[in-house]
Amino acid sequence: MGSRRYFVGFLLGLSIVLVGCFQQVPADSESASQSLDIETEEISTETLDDTRLILATTTSTDDSGLLDAILPDFEEQTGYEVDVVAVGTGQALALGEAGDADVLLVHARAREDAFVESGNGTQRYDVMFNDFVIIGAEDDPAGIAGGDDAVDALTAIAEVEADFISRGDDSGTHTKELNIWVEAGIEPEGDWYQEAGQGMGAVITIANELGAYTLSDRGTFIARSSEGLDLIVLVDGDPLLANPYGVIPVNPETHSDVNFGDTQAFVNWLTAIKTQEAIAAYQVNGQQLFFPNSKAYNEATSDE
Repeated sequence: MGSRRYFVGFLLGLSIVLVGCFQQVPADSESASQSLDIETEEISTETLDDTRLILATTTSTDDSGLLDAILPDFEEQTGYEVDVVAVGTGQALALGEAGDADVLLVHARAREDAFVESGNGTQRYDVMFNDFVIIGAEDDPAGIAGGDDAVDALTAIAEVEADFISRGDDSGTHTKELNIWVEAGIEPEGDWYQEAGQGMGAVITIANELGAYTLSDRGTFIARSSEGLDLIVLVDGDPLLANPYGVIPVNPETHSDVNFGDTQAFVNWLTAIKTQEAIAAYQVNGQQLFFPNSKAYNEATSDE
């Protein structure tokens, strides 16, 4: 177990180094370079006990503030401690595949299903959903404002070669963006298309400073807007932009050192009606960020 925690700490440290790999933001932009700084607290390398749980999750759930709002209830109820590793969905799945996390909370459905089918996860459970939005500056050089077709929007952006900041980090958001480009029949390339290799909050900051377009989950955009942004939502409402989240216990039969007992307790808590109601109640500036979607919640509210 100790080596598993050391690996997670190493990965987090490595992610800080990789921040410097984003080369396409102008080097003479002081504010842009400052936006690349990410403070990440390295997880202790102490040996895990039976009441500690490593949750590998997305930057969107962390940046939105949701986990800070709901996790204390789980820890108080159970006495367990949750170590949150906030990375892109691709990295979270890689942690699970290596047995370096106990449970995953991610949002790339096809990749989640493949993770379970490969034997790395026991089962995927629906948790919540929101949607993706295309955001950009009010001057909107591609003229996409008010649209509800993501493919048309990215096509218009590519046609005028307006600045677009991609997550470029193998996250669920990045996966969704790439899928939209495929639907549009476009391979984005050129100076206008910049890959940040960073989390959602940092990418929104870069796009805001450069007046660029980007794809964001709505929750993180709302949370960041509370801190002050010039960017606005330009395109939403396309079914292609649906954004479901699932929780997956890492399979103890494949990875014998995962903390499976605590994981099942966590899954039961996260999908329970009380926690689902807490997810629904979480708001920033009066706006709901996530919508509950567990089986228990849907069954309990189906007749309402």
